[in-house]
Amino acid sequence: MPHGDPTHSELVAARRTKLAHLRTTVGIEPFGNRTDALVPLASARATFDESAHGAHAASVAAAKAVPGSMIEDSRPTVRVAGRVVQHRDMGKILFIGLRDDSGDLQVSVSKSAMCEQDFIVAKGLDYGDIITAFGRVGKTQKGEVCVWAETLSLQSKNIEPPPSKWHGLEDAELRYRHRYVDMFANPTTMRTFRARSAIVSEIRHFMETEGFLEVETPMMHPVAGGAAARPFTTTHNALGMPLFMRVAPELYLKRLLVGGLPKVFEINHNFRNEGIDKSHNPEFTALEAYQAFGDYATMLDLIERLVHNCAAQALARSWHPRAEPGPVLPWGDLRIDYSRPFTRVTFGELFDRALGFSMHDAPKVRAAAVAHHIAAAATADPWLLVNELFERKAEALIDPCKPTFVLDYPSAVSPLTRPSRANPDLAERWDLFIAGMEIGPSYTELNDPDIQLAKFTQQLAGADEEASVFRTLDEDFVHALRVGMPPAGGVGLGIDRLVMLLTDSPTIRDVILFPLMRPQGNPEAAQESRGQTSH
Repeated sequence: MPHGDPTHSELVAARRTKLAHLRTTVGIEPFGNRTDALVPLASARATFDESAHGAHAASVAAAKAVPGSMIEDSRPTVRVAGRVVQHRDMGKILFIGLRDDSGDLQVSVSKSAMCEQDFIVAKGLDYGDIITAFGRVGKTQKGEVCVWAETLSLQSKNIEPPPSKWHGLEDAELRYRHRYVDMFANPTTMRTFRARSAIVSEIRHFMETEGFLEVETPMMHPVAGGAAARPFTTTHNALGMPLFMRVAPELYLKRLLVGGLPKVFEINHNFRNEGIDKSHNPEFTALEAYQAFGDYATMLDLIERLVHNCAAQALARSWHPRAEPGPVLPWGDLRIDYSRPFTRVTFGELFDRALGFSMHDAPKVRAAAVAHHIAAAATADPWLLVNELFERKAEALIDPCKPTFVLDYPSAVSPLTRPSRANPDLAERWDLFIAGMEIGPSYTELNDPDIQLAKFTQQLAGADEEASVFRTLDEDFVHALRVGMPPAGGVGLGIDRLVMLLTDSPTIRDVILFPLMRPQGNPEAAQESRGQTSH
């Protein structure tokens, strides 16, 4: 409900009146205390004992038939906490729907079963209040498993009215801006982020099992390197030096290979000062890993097994709501088959099929670039035009329902990659595509310092004026290569995009807890929240 809405102001005022009443008249502090021995709602529901419930019901019936008889009650007791998502007042009986991260459970309140103060508190609850309750797990007359509360305590009074329909906060912009509301209003959101945490944990476990050591590298860099991306800039005041938020940890991880670590990985946050759409966020999470004496084929096998394993876990552990054996995980209208082996196809094959001629035919490449209105088509390096044509025409030929490794990219667009010994025009590089998205690249890493220096220099010379402001030669990395880096394979994997696929989430904003948003009131904000801005 918008803050400027008169109804919103009235509801807030009413809740503040209740807040004051609780303090001054009822005599309680409505913002709670420490509470131990709490049981998740799902676990509380699971303690329900049908035989104990039946025995209690029979004991109650016997007591009514023979006044003064003892009522036996062996039903389990629990102490639970949650947010009020339903409140039905039947006079001397109240039915309160609670929700926590594990699910929903009803708390039933009888005036005769608790002290007057607790019943007054229960009677005056609002949607969104947080409470604790203690009682026995039983059933209502309608067969609903519930906690029959003996005590009830208000732990946090909700002053800000929640969404009118607790079954779902549907406005996308509000969901992303007020994630803390979205998580309780939409149980699927809670499930998605619990799944995300489990997926990251599974990735970490897989990498450690493979013998990789997890490390942490700097997030502020003196040189913007590791990827061709526009960085965010900042300044270290004490040292009086400019710094860049990292666009990739690559050059630091490779330094660790120089230092003697054979297998390293980092699950890292990267920052790229670029556009926003359904698969891009300026701050994103990636897995980056390097293996000494490996190559891009080594990393292909590693990532194929990792992604297949995660997809299998999505089925086994219910991360994905529509997962099928195989594993096959639907994503929107697609049914993606993650069974091994994944598809393999070369960059050149796809280019030939899409354009009808070889990417090595420079005149035809330039003519096609002109025909497709590519900027600087008449003067740009033909290999840069090949890459642009590939992205526009050839990527569309990749089957979105089959994870596909595209191998052997042009060397000219892969400055950190070792050129193929058989054909130096090609680099030992692949990219993994799933559902039309690039999930991550891999390289046989370039470890010849002289070739690397030449490529860096060439890249800097070809940078446009804007890019040249941020790109400088990383002389220390070149020095590290001169010390000697073993041959290696390296890989990057976009974790946010992988989580999208493994949880059937249509946009990256659904899998990032707090995605970047424009300031409220900006007319482009609503469009942005739907993922319609350009990247």
